[in-house]
Amino acid sequence: MNKQAVAHIFFDLDHTIWDFDRNSALAFGRVFSTHRIQLEVARFVKIYEPINFNYWKLFREERISKQELRRGRFQDAFGALGMHFDITTIDLLAESYIQELPGDNHLFEGAEQLLERLADIYKLHIITNGFHQVQHQKLANSGIAHLFSTVTTSEEARVKKPHPYIFRLAMEKAGALPEESLMIGDTFEADILGAEEVGMQTIFINYHKENIPINYTCVDQLWELDAFL
Repeated sequence: MNKQAVAHIFFDLDHTIWDFDRNSALAFGRVFSTHRIQLEVARFVKIYEPINFNYWKLFREERISKQELRRGRFQDAFGALGMHFDITTIDLLAESYIQELPGDNHLFEGAEQLLERLADIYKLHIITNGFHQVQHQKLANSGIAHLFSTVTTSEEARVKKPHPYIFRLAMEKAGALPEESLMIGDTFEADILGAEEVGMQTIFINYHKENIPINYTCVDQLWELDAFL
């Protein structure tokens, strides 16, 4: 990557800055307690996480709706554990989870310090496929919203990463050119290939330990970005 050309850095949020898995498990703990679900959270999460990952892929590809995402991942995860609830209960649990999710806001190790340092050098921005209200709550509740000049969500853009329009909209809002823009994210298809298509530079955070082509700049942990920025 050409560090000297970079003036704007665009981050994904979940699994990139915001420790989604840790915060999600804590949210499930409160949901299960409130609704008296007799199930060990760790056992549920082990089943739920890959199901959720696949549902988000379908959602990115416009193959399911937001309601189907929220409902289906719960139905499939509980079903795999031999637990079945009616639709009304599933929807209640799903809504309760969404409300609880921004309640804990653990960031990845060194995230706040890294962002504060980068904000003195670059303009920082967010591009996220997460739901608009929830993502803004996460940024505010974790105390880092002030570090970002713009936030672009898929609900605002009406398309999801990797669609080129969401990246172009984000750059337009930022007043940034593709050649001076760097995208950092954890989903190779959505964040990296999508950004590359519109001419942005990229750094992949390999949160899911994927095998990717060797010609891409890649780190395993957020704090490793220091070596490149």
